Order: sequence, then structure tokens, then C-alpha cells
Amino acid sequence: MAGHSKWSNIKRRKEAVDDKRGRIFTKLGRELQMAVRSGGPDPETNTVLRDAVARAKSYNMPNDSIKRSIERAAGEGSGQLDEIYYEGYGPGGAAVMVRALTDNRNRTAGEVRHIFTKFGGNLGTDGCVAFQFERKGLLFIERQEDLDEEQVFMDALEAGASDVFMEDEYMIEIETAPEDFSAVRDRLAKTYSFIEQSLGPVPSVRIELPDEEDRANMEKMIDRLEDNDDVQDVYHNWEEEDPA
Repeated sequence: MAGHSKWSNIKRRKEAVDDKRGRIFTKLGRELQMAVRSGGPDPETNTVLRDAVARAKSYNMPNDSIKRSIERAAGEGSGQLDEIYYEGYGPGGAAVMVRALTDNRNRTAGEVRHIFTKFGGNLGTDGCVAFQFERKGLLFIERQEDLDEEQVFMDALEAGASDVFMEDEYMIEIETAPEDFSAVRDRLAKTYSFIEQSLGPVPSVRIELPDEEDRANMEKMIDRLEDNDDVQDVYHNWEEEDPA
């Protein structure tokens, strides 16, 4: 599940859900497990879990599967997972952050490092690219003919969003401060459906990759990272071209 915000990434990921449904649901289950561990099994009192449930539903994860994941996490004997961020550079110098949930740090670090190296990147040290990102909440609404975009803009700001971006041809992007994400999402969800939502690192500046080989390798690297069982999200500052 990628954490970047371009329409091409969202569209590609949503189209791949059918082919990778089992893997994606497994990753979502891990998110639910971590959320339960952080604050208990009740979404009403655990905002982290409420966010995880909302994201799972955005991927059409069945309610029964969500419930089972929460119950397993609340029970005895469920495995311990550690959240780890890896930082590095992709082809052409693009900054990349990888968020993983793992029960074996050595295995995950080795696999992530191998993927970076295989496609012309290099895994760096903690903090090497984190300064290029800022933690924000993001909500995405797909543009449709019957959508009153001016109303979306006003509703988002009234709900507490920090900014609304209307420039994209395919979607409206709503930005929130991290601490306001849940409240803004819950309020807008009463009226609108989100094609994607995330709370995590957002690049301060995006870069282009002029070299075609770098672009191809960067896309392969992202795909391979996202296919890794331990990787939950991939964040980067590559300014991808809009889909044709």
C-alpha cells in the first residue's frame, strides 16, 4: 500500500487490488493488529484503530474480515510486530521512505536493502531523507460529473482541513494536520466517499526523473517494495507523469 499522493499511483494500486487482494488484506490486517495493540479493540475510543478500519473499508475489505482481525489482535498469542521506517534514495536520487511491520527486523532490512540495490537505489541511514518529508493527513475524492466541487471545498475547510487542492484533473486532494485527520475524515465521510486516505510522510518538494531508465527502475522498485510482505507503505518525492 503506497503512501504517495499522485493519481497514477492511486489508480494503479486500486486496479491491482483484484490481483493482489489476499496480500493487501493481509497488510490491512497487520495495520488493524498494530492499532489494537496501541489502544484497545474499540474504534470508538481508539482513534488509531478507527483510522485503520476506515482505510481497510476504502479497499473494500469485508466487515467480517475486519472484525476477525480485531478479535485476533485482542486475543492472546497474536504475534508481536515492530514498526520500522527505512530511508534511502531511488534511481536518479529520488528520496524514498519505506514503512514496514515485521516480526523479524534482520529479514526485513535485508530484503528492503536488496530491492533498493537491485534497481539502482541505495538504502541510507536513519534521517538521511526524513527531513524532506512532513507528516500530514491526506484524503482523496474522485472527480465526477455530479460532484459539486465548490461545496467540497467549503465542506473540507469547515471540517478543519488545512488545505484543499483542486488542480488535479482526476481528483480533489484534501490535506489535514496529523492531529485533525480523524475528525476531518469522519465529518466528511458522512457526505463523501474517499478513493484513498493516508496519514504519513508527504514530500515537501517533488522531483522529476528526466532519464527514462531511472523512471522505469523507480517504478519497478516501488512495485517490488509494495509486493514485499513486510512493507506497508512506500513514500517518495518522485513527480510521476499523469496517466494517459
